Amino acid sequence: MKLLCAIFFLLLLCPAAQAEGMGRQVVPQAATPAAPSSSSTRSLFVLRCAGCHGMDGSGSKLGLVPDMRRLGNFLRLEGGREFLIQVPGVMGSGLDDAQVAAVSNWLLATVAKDSVPAEHKPYTAEEITRLRAKPLVDVAAARQALVAQGQVLGITID
Repeated sequence: MKLLCAIFFLLLLCPAAQAEGMGRQVVPQAATPAAPSSSSTRSLFVLRCAGCHGMDGSGSKLGLVPDMRRLGNFLRLEGGREFLIQVPGVMGSGLDDAQVAAVSNWLLATVAKDSVPAEHKPYTAEEITRLRAKPLVDVAAARQALVAQGQVLGITID
């Protein structure tokens, strides 16, 4: 009984113990980074993208998360290259422009390599800066226009 009382008082007096033991959210500390930093492009993908899109980029039809394995098909469409950068997940990824360029180029060279057109030129940080300055007003309408354009050209957009 004394042990239970001691644990109870510990939980009352220690906020970190309360957060862990009581299921409450731990209060973030100002000096603690939100996510570990990394210099590896693949690690940036894992930290910032794979949580929704999956480690293999397959996304989730149930969760309406796009499949990234055929991103290269967007590059075959007018406005598709821009769309890939202007989607909310990229715009708000927390990555700087050079990191967005690196992760996008890595995805296209690995996960989506079978869909990338031969004439594709890698993204640059300067291009990302320019595209991020023009966010999409209606993402769903922009995507649907690309899907329709793809259908006319025989290009599948997932």
